[in-house]
Amino acid sequence: MGSHTGQVEVAAPVHPRSIKGRFRNLKYGVLALAFTVYFGLPWLRWMRSVGPDQAVLFDLDGRRFYLFDLIVHPQDMFWLTGILLIAALLLFFVTSVAGRVFCGYFCVQTLWTDTFMRIERWVQGERPARLRLEKQPWNREKIAKKGLTHLIWLLIAFVTGITFTLYWGNAPEMVVRFFSADAAYAMYATTAFLTLMTYLMAGLTRENVCFHMCPYSRFQSAMFDSDTLIVSYDFNRGEGEKGRAKLGRGKKTIEERTDQGLGDCIDCGYCVQVCPVGIDIRNGSQAECIHCALCVDACDAIMATTGWDKGLIRYTSENDLDGKKTRFFKPKSMIYALALFACIGLLTWSVSSQSVLDLAIRQIRQPLFVTLSDGRIQNSYEVKVNNKTTQEQHFKLLALGLEGADLNMGRMKEVVLEPDSSLRFVVRVRMPRGQGSKDFQFQLVSMENSELQNTRPAMFYRPSK
Repeated sequence: MGSHTGQVEVAAPVHPRSIKGRFRNLKYGVLALAFTVYFGLPWLRWMRSVGPDQAVLFDLDGRRFYLFDLIVHPQDMFWLTGILLIAALLLFFVTSVAGRVFCGYFCVQTLWTDTFMRIERWVQGERPARLRLEKQPWNREKIAKKGLTHLIWLLIAFVTGITFTLYWGNAPEMVVRFFSADAAYAMYATTAFLTLMTYLMAGLTRENVCFHMCPYSRFQSAMFDSDTLIVSYDFNRGEGEKGRAKLGRGKKTIEERTDQGLGDCIDCGYCVQVCPVGIDIRNGSQAECIHCALCVDACDAIMATTGWDKGLIRYTSENDLDGKKTRFFKPKSMIYALALFACIGLLTWSVSSQSVLDLAIRQIRQPLFVTLSDGRIQNSYEVKVNNKTTQEQHFKLLALGLEGADLNMGRMKEVVLEPDSSLRFVVRVRMPRGQGSKDFQFQLVSMENSELQNTRPAMFYRPSK
């Protein structure tokens, strides 16, 4: 038997060329917005009558999530399910209509990789200069430029990592404690991990994350159809009858090229040079394409220079390329849209109609009931009350539907709760001896505002005989 030695081919690093255009400007706008939100929110102050003055804070110790004027309590965490469902449906809807625009403009991998590439371009020069730098030996220039590039990458990665930890505590205080070596171990570990991952993902692996790690690039094609808008090369126009050809004698005008059966593509390679993942869009739809549309800007710039019509590469659908009409309102997209709006509506209703007073009742079943010395029957209940208001509240607890019942809360005469606080206590309900169990309700009513109340069902157990 013969032996075969396999070799793993290492892909050459992609060095995209800079480009100007409307889609490049859109990416700058999204990048600026995303970075402003991510790096700025922990430092944004938000005055509250109770709680921290940080606009967005995930307080695990206090079991509170503060989102501007909204305070999320543990019992409200089902909202997270709604948010994740909305995000998934939004992704499905956008993908079915406009392809992988999320990958091209909003994905964190794309945003940070774009930033790291700009740093590389700023330090090492434009694409030809970077290619020369890659090929030259490790001399003083290469070490200095490469070293400065990686140093800035590490700095950005570190700021990214420590910023994430600031969402979990008071940002100014945590920064001081971090650099004073007084922060919790979890903060150092999280910052180090995110620094390393940001540096690796955005600086070293880059497009390989999209190629080999991201599952979205593998299953997104299942949501495409002939009406989905994707970045496409107009093959018929670009190739003509005899293919593409560079500009040259007798091939400089549309008329000359048409007479020779040539397409409008002058094979300049500009679209390939600006692609951040290094593919040739002229080879058709590819799983690696993130639909950033920088190739559209590149091709449009060339078409403008030659004086020809733009749009050789454009956002379009398969039907449009075949001369058919693109359907935007199709059943699949409409189903995604309806489900999306339904989830948004339900979540909005749930948040806006949340009760500011939570009442939970749990019957103590060991024992289920006891007989007192005077013959009365006693049931015990554990009561938990959450006051979500920003004022101190005084409540009275009533037993509705139990005539002659006696409520004993020990030394408590009334239920007093601090702003945005909870209280757990035991109440004992005593009733004259009788036969059979009886349904009733606990009602908690504010002594300052009778409209602030909550009611929960309960059962009073008595001997059957």
